[in-house]
Amino acid sequence: MPGTTSTSSSNSQPPTAYSGRSVFGQAPTFDLETFSNRDFVVKDFVESLSDSAVPPNRKSGPANQANAFDPKPFIRTFENALNRMVEISGDLEHRENELSAAVRRAEAQHGRAMQSAKTELDEAMAKFERLDASFSGNDHNSVNRTVKIGQRLEELDRQRIRAQDTRFLIQCWLEVSERGELFMLEDIRRQGGGEGKVRCANIARQLMKISQRLDQQSWPQVNGHVNGVNGGPSLTKKKQRRHNTRELIEKFSETLEKDLLKSFDEFYRRENFDGMHECAKVLYDFNSGASVIGAFVNQHQFFIDRSQLITEEVGGDPESWERLADPDAQPPAVEPSLQALIEEVKIVVQEESTIIKRAFPYAEQVMTKFLQRVFQQSIQQRLEMVLEKANTVSSLAFLRSLQAVRSAISTMIDDLKTHGLLDSPEPASPQITMVLDQQFDDLFVPYFAGSTYIEREKRNLEELYSSLLFKFTIFHSRRRKAPTTLMKSLAKSGSEMLASARDAYVERLDSSDLAPAQKKMLLRIAGLKDAENANAQTEIEVGTEDGVLSTTNAKRMLKWLAEAVGRGLELNGGNETARDVSALHYILITNMAEIYLETALDAANDLAASQETATKSEPDLSYVPTLKPAITIMHLLSTFIHTVLLPLAASNISVRKDTTRSTTQTLENLENKVNTILQHTIDVILNWTSRLLANQKKTDFRPRDDPAAIQTTYTELLQTQTCQTVYTFLSRLHALFLTSLAPGPNLTSFLTELALGFRSLLFAHFQKFQVNAAGGIMVTKDLTKYIEVMRTWELGEEFEHG
Repeated sequence: MPGTTSTSSSNSQPPTAYSGRSVFGQAPTFDLETFSNRDFVVKDFVESLSDSAVPPNRKSGPANQANAFDPKPFIRTFENALNRMVEISGDLEHRENELSAAVRRAEAQHGRAMQSAKTELDEAMAKFERLDASFSGNDHNSVNRTVKIGQRLEELDRQRIRAQDTRFLIQCWLEVSERGELFMLEDIRRQGGGEGKVRCANIARQLMKISQRLDQQSWPQVNGHVNGVNGGPSLTKKKQRRHNTRELIEKFSETLEKDLLKSFDEFYRRENFDGMHECAKVLYDFNSGASVIGAFVNQHQFFIDRSQLITEEVGGDPESWERLADPDAQPPAVEPSLQALIEEVKIVVQEESTIIKRAFPYAEQVMTKFLQRVFQQSIQQRLEMVLEKANTVSSLAFLRSLQAVRSAISTMIDDLKTHGLLDSPEPASPQITMVLDQQFDDLFVPYFAGSTYIEREKRNLEELYSSLLFKFTIFHSRRRKAPTTLMKSLAKSGSEMLASARDAYVERLDSSDLAPAQKKMLLRIAGLKDAENANAQTEIEVGTEDGVLSTTNAKRMLKWLAEAVGRGLELNGGNETARDVSALHYILITNMAEIYLETALDAANDLAASQETATKSEPDLSYVPTLKPAITIMHLLSTFIHTVLLPLAASNISVRKDTTRSTTQTLENLENKVNTILQHTIDVILNWTSRLLANQKKTDFRPRDDPAAIQTTYTELLQTQTCQTVYTFLSRLHALFLTSLAPGPNLTSFLTELALGFRSLLFAHFQKFQVNAAGGIMVTKDLTKYIEVMRTWELGEEFEHG
């Protein structure tokens, strides 16, 4: 058959070999591996079959290209390929059947093996349950028997260990007492390991007790008695004592301690925390860990580095120190070197807490010593240097630095508490929290002991207020003359107060303890160029503007006091807050109310009183503009005291009562002075108005009965000359008081009182004149003009229907 022939020929020859005499090409051979290959492509496979079906003589030559297509070679080739694929499929099916049978046999064998293993496991479990039931049966006797067996075994083990330790201890004692050696302990010590060193430490301590009991001659006598034994012959007198056991044991203990400290240091440098933990545990038995704690803290790199930097002088930007001493400037932050130290301390303590926790079994004790060393050596020394530098700048610079430093350290401590240190990530334990709080309080005890702090605040405010009011006091002290009347004698106390304040200020500038920077700042606030000008008060140039009240200066004074109050609450808040507030209240009342307001009001009152007798010229009312800033400052003073100071004094009832009473009396005194000035002003105005009305001619309201004169003169006049003068004077006064008294009850009451007095003057004035028919016209015109000027005033209810 053709198919058989093709198949056999394809199996006997390679795919690329062709018979030289064959007309048709042979199909390529293939097997199961051909289709299993990952690079197998159906299209390529079919193309290879097609290429093999074309005879070679048809693939080349121009003559062959014209021949007609012959499908028979393709048919034979694809038939052979199909037959071969059928054979491969049969072989594949046969192999699949064999593998399936093998799988079934393996599954059956696995099932039998699992069943056998299950049976063996059930038998083992049954044996274990029977064994467990024999030891811990449900009956009470079996339970007690098992417990007793365990207890007996533990007791025997303890006795065995105790016997071994006792035997070894006796051997060590015999060795040290008879031969003066401790080779057995030395061998254990040299072997290394924490357990061996712990055992050495325990045995050395027990040997010390034995020596104290049995070798009494190695111990000093006290009051004729051997230490530890009263009377009786010594046991060692029966034979000659050979060695001082106490010295030998102590020497060994010292050697062991030094060895442990050296090992601890080596472990620390290699960050072997387990080794550090073992050494620290052993050293705790010698002196409660004092030696290892001291070595760990004293040799810490932080303290070594800081000991070299602690001698550095406090630097900083000079501009920052000037702003720190300027009461009107916003204070800068903490001094840079101290701030850097605080940040470094926070980082170092947090890092070392992790090491201490892992290296020491008594971590809280070590952490306490480390914190104490950090605060007492590093922070405290730098803090003192910064505050000493600030104190050389000014009192205010010292107080501001103290506040900033305390706030920064407080923030650092809060961060450490939140971090937790040994208890991280949980908050710090109560013991560590107590240590941090105690160290924080100890840092600032010297600055808040007794009344130290509040005295600094008072001195600072007094210096600032004296500087600010220096030219004001100079101006008014020159204004005042020797007392010649009773009222001036009563006012002499105010002049003495001004002189006292001025002298105290000059004396403070001359004192040697005043820093040059502070003196410069005080002179700048006072508006002086140098201290010599302050000393020679007669040469100080002051103008009228230096003697008037300024709400700006009053606000500065309140701002400085508010800063002091806030600083006191932050730094020295507590039971003494009320008394501190009372002291600051006294300074405020003395300077703002008595020296500033009362002095200005007394000057205005003196000038107002002197104008009551002015008859030749118009009265001088230049003091009236003083009233508006005075009333404004009084309002600011009252508001500040009731809003800020009195609530802080509420904790102490007696202090609050005294403060309230002092404030009430001061404000009432100031209000009375303002009222007195206003009353003097009304009297001055009415006196001068009466003087102007006295110039009224009798013929103004009784002209001649000449119709022509009336027609040509009086009908052309709007009012009399006196009326016009009074109108101009009152109009000018109204404009003055609108700018000197703020619109409100005070202005209304003043103008109403003045209007009532003016109306009484008019009634009395017109009653003095006889009026004819023509004069009645002039009276009407004058009254209309007077009413016109009064209608422009802010009057009370008395004139609403007038």
